Order: sequence, then structure tokens, then C-alpha cells
Amino acid sequence: MKTLLYTVLICLSALVSAQKKPSEYFPDPKTKVLVVGSFHFDYPNLDAHKTEKGDQIDVLSPKTSKEVTELINYIKKFNPTKIAIEAWPNWNANQKLKEYKEGKHTKQRDERYQIAMRTAKELNLNELYSIDANSILDDLREKFGKKDSLYFQNISADYDFLSDDTISKQYNAFFKSSEPKNFKSLLDLFKFMNSKEYHQYEYGAYLTGDFKLREHDGADMLALYWYNRNLRMFRNIQNIPHNSEDRILVIVGNGHASVLRQLFTSSPEFDYIEFDSLK
Repeated sequence: MKTLLYTVLICLSALVSAQKKPSEYFPDPKTKVLVVGSFHFDYPNLDAHKTEKGDQIDVLSPKTSKEVTELINYIKKFNPTKIAIEAWPNWNANQKLKEYKEGKHTKQRDERYQIAMRTAKELNLNELYSIDANSILDDLREKFGKKDSLYFQNISADYDFLSDDTISKQYNAFFKSSEPKNFKSLLDLFKFMNSKEYHQYEYGAYLTGDFKLREHDGADMLALYWYNRNLRMFRNIQNIPHNSEDRILVIVGNGHASVLRQLFTSSPEFDYIEFDSLK
């Protein structure tokens, strides 16, 4: 009896050990992707978190310009073959890139010039992929004439990122501590704000404050607006022609990066490269 039991246990153990890991079902070589979440260098202050004038830096100043060079040299270690940017198609990124290579736009503070175009120029890449997208909420309001409907008026009421609860105040302190002036260099800041822990808590900002409006209105607004927009941006990246030999650099506002991290790390199509892992 003991022998039979022992045999059964051995067989069960063999079956358990023979079970593949989930990753083993997806062995195909993956396209490497590096997401660089950035603050907006020209401070348009269109996001929920606004940077006060005294906390802003000038990326064209001699000191910060050297830090931008250090940041670019670090990003180039990834050796991207494609570069995607947070821009609309009508921004005409590739025309601007052509002009940039001719010596124009070098004094533009926008990170799409300072990081994306400079990296493309130095690596002799001739194309940028614009991946920004409207959300389904935008489509419903603008394309389908629902902008003034009672439903959308009700669901969006008070959705203004001005919550004053305890956790929202903690996030205000968290984001303010992440201003460039609190770091010895831009590279140190970018390593901090592109870390797994930072993105985890940054993503969590969307799950408090206005997210708790009424029963489901805040959750529905997040799904219709912000999360849907990022899903569409991810889909736009999927549409970039690529194979396992490509290395896609994605440059976006860091609020997008926290969502894209989740999408890329869950996708069997891509290999997400941690920003601080470049050698």
C-alpha cells in the first residue's frame, strides 16, 4: 500500500513539474520596447498636475542643456530602430524632423524636439511615428453629436481633477516632489519617474479622487476618456511595422507611460525594457 501511494505521489509530482510556465507558451522572439515617460519640457500645463512657474526649468539653459545631452546619450544605449511620439498625425512630425535635421527647431523646448528628434538625428533615423489618439468619449461627443446630451452632462459633472480628499493631497505632494529641481540631473529624474514603483503609484492616481464620483460615473469617465485613449495609443504602436529585430522607443508624457507599462508587460508581442537597465 505504501509502495502504491509512493508511486502515485511520484507520478503527481512529475505531472506538476511537467506543467509549463505561462511564458513558455509564447516563445516567439519579441519586439523590444523602451517607454520613456517625460514631463513636458515646454510646460503647456494642460495636465491635471500643473507646475508652478518657480518649479519650472529651462532645458535650453547651459546647465540643463548638458543634462539633456547626458539623457540623450543614455537613451541611445537602447539603440532604437523606430521612435514613437505623443503627437497627432497633423502635427507633421516627419516634416518637422526633416527641418530639424536641416538645423531648424533646435531652440524648441518641447521634448519631441529635444529628445525624439535629436535621438533620431544622431542615430540617422528618418521617421517618427505619431501615436496620439482621441478617446471614445471624444468620438461620442464630437463625431456622433452627443456632446450636449443629458447623459454626458451628468456623467462628467464635477470630473475636474480638483479633489481635496486625503489621498489626493498625498498625490499633490508626491508629484511636487518629482519636479526636476529636486534631482541632481535630468537622467536621475527620468530613472526615478520611469521606475516600476513610480508608475505603480502614478497609475493609482487615476483610481482615487474623481474616480469615486457617485456610484460609477468616475469609473466610467476613466474608462471612456483616459484609459481608452491609452488603449488606442497602444494600438497605434502595434500598427507600427515591426519584427523581432526592431527596438521601439516610445516617448510620451509620464501619465501615459504608467498605463503603457501595464499594456506592454502584459502583451506577448513585446519585451518591455526597464529604463534604468540600459548599460
